[in-house]
Amino acid sequence: MRFCVRCSLCLAFCAAVCACSVVRKSGKAEKEVPLPRLALSEEAHVPDVNADAIVSDTLMVRDADGKELIIMKAVRDEDGEMVASDAISPSVVLATFRNVAERHGIIDLRFDIRVPAELAGSRLQLRFSPVLYMPDGPERLDGVYITGKEYRAAQLRGYERYERYIGSIVSDSTVFVRYDDLENFLKRNIPELYAFKSDTARISDERWTSAFGVSGQEAVEHYTDHFRKNRNAQKAARKDEMFRRYVKSPIVTEAIRLDTVLVEDSGDVVYSYLQTIHTRPGLRKVDVALEGSVYEEDRKIAEFPSDEKLTFYISSLSGFADTRERYLTRILERRVSENTSCYIEFDSGKAEIDESRGNNPVEMGRIKGNLREILENNHFDLDSVVITAYASPEGSVALNRALALRRAQAASEYFAGFTAAVCDTLCDYPEVNFISREGGENWRMLTRLVESDTLMLQSDREAYMHALETGDPDAREAGLRKLESYPYMRSSLYPRLRVVRFDFHMHRKGMVKDTVHTTIIDSVYMAGVKALQDRDYELALKYLAPYRDFNTAVALTLLDRNRSAMQILETQPESAQTEYMKAILSARFGEDREAVRHYLNACNADRSFVFRGSLDPEIAALVRKYNLNIYDD
Repeated sequence: MRFCVRCSLCLAFCAAVCACSVVRKSGKAEKEVPLPRLALSEEAHVPDVNADAIVSDTLMVRDADGKELIIMKAVRDEDGEMVASDAISPSVVLATFRNVAERHGIIDLRFDIRVPAELAGSRLQLRFSPVLYMPDGPERLDGVYITGKEYRAAQLRGYERYERYIGSIVSDSTVFVRYDDLENFLKRNIPELYAFKSDTARISDERWTSAFGVSGQEAVEHYTDHFRKNRNAQKAARKDEMFRRYVKSPIVTEAIRLDTVLVEDSGDVVYSYLQTIHTRPGLRKVDVALEGSVYEEDRKIAEFPSDEKLTFYISSLSGFADTRERYLTRILERRVSENTSCYIEFDSGKAEIDESRGNNPVEMGRIKGNLREILENNHFDLDSVVITAYASPEGSVALNRALALRRAQAASEYFAGFTAAVCDTLCDYPEVNFISREGGENWRMLTRLVESDTLMLQSDREAYMHALETGDPDAREAGLRKLESYPYMRSSLYPRLRVVRFDFHMHRKGMVKDTVHTTIIDSVYMAGVKALQDRDYELALKYLAPYRDFNTAVALTLLDRNRSAMQILETQPESAQTEYMKAILSARFGEDREAVRHYLNACNADRSFVFRGSLDPEIAALVRKYNLNIYDD
């Protein structure tokens, strides 16, 4: 807790210009109370640069034109502050905003909560709650309590009274038993039980029942002072109620950034608040407002409105991203082909197509959809469709190849009819050629199915691979029949081998040459630029890393991968942007001389970088240390 702050740049609400303001009270009456306010913290948070990197009292550098410039080294004043030797009188600028730099994906927001001396009374407690207004909604920060000495003393007295109340509650109910009367009763009516007065043996209550039918437990209940016992139970039940009565204002420890007791109330109070937030896509600025209340004992006597806000504009190196579109040269082929496969189910040994069999409606419907989409496409004309049918290995190879060909022909006739019907609705569509081919027995797919099957044992797979070594396909299939796994393969795997492959051959409409060179936007690169602008740096680097250009260097710098960023920048054409980025990286490396040289080159090439330097902590540190901008008009 500090009671004064030396500020060169401070922000104050317009309402705080007056010494006093009216704040809304939680009742009908109004009370004149000075208004607390937010203010920007002093600019003493620029990171230190490497002061040992330069031995001499002055720093000599050359600008882009080769002209020598002498920069006077900063010295420390009596307060330990680094200032230029040729100091300028400080000035105070009132504003409602500040630019803050994002570094390593985080942003530090620093502001002061200023409380006038009139409000920091010994009998009062001030409860503040800063609120961040983010793009996705408000976010309440940890509170700050400033408690007067008398207010805290009253809190502690309440806790003391409550502790005395808790101490008066009896936890052992046996203290309410009238033992003298109970002992006389047992001595007269249950002497056997009374005889165990000094014995530790355990005796059941039923065994020691008096002649009058009274048990020992009943005797204890009879000689218990129930009035005192019930009164004690009532006190225990009222613990929460009594806590609220005695402790009217509990001491809060959770979700509180600070709770401090003011011993003296003769001066203004300033609490410097630091909140670190993580950057997120689209975050450009953050507003901070102050909400709070003034309490006297348990009564809220005033509250502060949150109409006025501080605004922090987030400065990021992502603003250096080169957003110009990048193009790729692509060779377009006149002829294009696509393929797909489907499982058309046939009756055993048959080649006729049954549209309703098994899953045929789904599979054949999918092929129809593909054909229709191609035929109605505005960019391609369909020239031909090659249909290749495959067979499972049961039976002879010759018969299976003939059967596969008949099935391919049946599929060609079926889909040729469908295509003709679609083409009838299209104007001037050329005839599509359907070509039928047989693929023979589908051993390659059978092997893949066996290797990936989870129900077959490893021994079954090894036996299959051994049988596969037989060169003659008919003899090979005969060997499979001897395996224990053959019935499973025949029923579960063989049907999946009867696949029909469709190869669609097309050409681009209106294209005569076999190849054409064209340029298209590099969508991958532009996605990286978009991620960079959205401040999603990991994603940006994922897209931009292969290009190793200026934008890649920006992404690497934002991720603090500084050496890799500098290596890329060294390969880029010299510009104001590359020089400025080199200045930042050199400053991070502690190379003051190089950092200053690159910064001055950037400023000479583009005067806007003179003002940009104050937004980036690395450059701001150099400017302050060497008073870099005093030569500027």
